[in-house]
Amino acid sequence: MLNNQSYNLSSSPVVHVIDDDEAVLDAVGMLLDSIGQRNTCYSNAQEFLDAYLEPNFDSQNGCIMLDMRMPVISGIECQNRLKKMGCTMPIIFVTGHGDVPTAVEAMKQGAIEFIQKPFREQQLIDAIQKALQINLKNIKRLEKIKKTQTKLSLLTNREMQILEAVVSGKANKVIALELSLSQRTVEIHRAHVMEKMDVKSLAELVKIVIDASQFQ
Repeated sequence: MLNNQSYNLSSSPVVHVIDDDEAVLDAVGMLLDSIGQRNTCYSNAQEFLDAYLEPNFDSQNGCIMLDMRMPVISGIECQNRLKKMGCTMPIIFVTGHGDVPTAVEAMKQGAIEFIQKPFREQQLIDAIQKALQINLKNIKRLEKIKKTQTKLSLLTNREMQILEAVVSGKANKVIALELSLSQRTVEIHRAHVMEKMDVKSLAELVKIVIDASQFQ
């Protein structure tokens, strides 16, 4: 199930910049400040991972700009750790020329973009805007899933049985035989399920249930 964090848009997103090059941190921080984009800079991956675990850290609303090569904890290792921690913020990798094969592998693991150094300011801004748009879609999707899970928790045991059978594609007649119920009773339960789940069609019901089940 999803955690109890509220996926709301009450605060503007934050770009988390992680790079062991102080000059890069200063330049990117100044660039983002100049366009009014909230940002926080970290000089190494461990510093960011520590901050991520703080109770007041917003782990949903924003994106991460992550240097590929850093001492102790590399960008790839940081990505792997964040993945295990359930982080859904989009990641943009910044790489040197020789890191392109590694960057491609990072994208296969979920990164949305990689930029080679030296990069143009507009190139970085475009990548960040893309990441934040993806993040916004993710937040809205997670909020919808959370609402679906709340509705599911209100179903009775019998309604859950009917729901699972319907989602698996079984007809009312088959469900009635399997549960030793009349077909009319199944139809009534099915109507209650549709009403409680606030859907208008079977296709919509199946879609939201399958979507929500991926986060259980």
